[in-house]
Amino acid sequence: MMKYRSKAPFRIGLAGGGTDVSPYSDLYGGAILNATVSLYAYTTIIPRNDGKIIIRAIDRKEELVFDTIEELPIDGVLDLQKGVYNRIVKQFTNEKLSFEMITSMDVNSGSGLGTSSTLVVSILGAFVEWFKLPLGEYDIAQLAYDIEREDLKMAGGKQDQYAATFGGVNFMEFYGKKNVIVNPLRVRPELLNELQFNLILYYTQTSRKSAKIIEIQADNAKDKKEKPIKAMHLVKQLAYDMKKALLKDEMHLIGKILFDSWVNKKEMANGITTPLIDEIYETAIKAGATGGKISGAGGGGFMIFYCDNNKRYEVIEALKQYGGESKRFEFNKTGLTTWTV
Repeated sequence: MMKYRSKAPFRIGLAGGGTDVSPYSDLYGGAILNATVSLYAYTTIIPRNDGKIIIRAIDRKEELVFDTIEELPIDGVLDLQKGVYNRIVKQFTNEKLSFEMITSMDVNSGSGLGTSSTLVVSILGAFVEWFKLPLGEYDIAQLAYDIEREDLKMAGGKQDQYAATFGGVNFMEFYGKKNVIVNPLRVRPELLNELQFNLILYYTQTSRKSAKIIEIQADNAKDKKEKPIKAMHLVKQLAYDMKKALLKDEMHLIGKILFDSWVNKKEMANGITTPLIDEIYETAIKAGATGGKISGAGGGGFMIFYCDNNKRYEVIEALKQYGGESKRFEFNKTGLTTWTV
């Protein structure tokens, strides 16, 4: 029995987050610096010959069974899995399929590490492996974006699909509706190790629906609201500053760049922060972090804090009172990986 497997890494956003969201990126161009980490979305596809489609999200304890059809219903239950299948049939196989799909993720949905898009990339990867589809990295990332944003009408940006597909530390530029350029950064290994050592990845034990925040942010850009637009411009500039700091060994600037990013990100849309997030942030700064920000759209999920001079231990200790979790991670150099068993 053949099994087609894939895994795609989640990412942490280091700078520029939100400037990849239309219409801001269409009107002004966006820039983001992100890095993938050793946390993954996994997919296994096992072909069947009994005319059934079985979809299992084992981390969510959800399972769906269908008689095979060319288009599965989009109804709010495991839509990402069904949306990828629908597009694969429509664009590539032109015939209904019978299989079992098993998905899982190392982090919860809505945690701010690009979970939905990374899962879509992982599912696509398993289908690419099964049918040996002739798709390159840009093709897979764009197809994942089209499935999520166009087919499923889910609000969001463009960075996550590209991060999950390419992997590593990337500076991404967004021009117009579909023009994305991924610039892999050659950060020296010792600097990457230092960044990894100094960063705390803290899970607030809350998740959020990013779509609402992103819709408010998109409306602010569409309506050309002065204060949010100015904040987005500054957040974009800080992505360039972060790139320079990483490439020129200016590690002492990273905390300040994260701090300034957070100050401006909060001006981009209502709902990005909450009283609890503000309190966690202030506690981390008082304990010795030089900067930090929320990862993703905001409202909950993971936060990152930069702590040099061995302050990470004091910051982790100070944050224990909030019941969250400081998660160990390593930077990951490879993106989407697929294989056959």
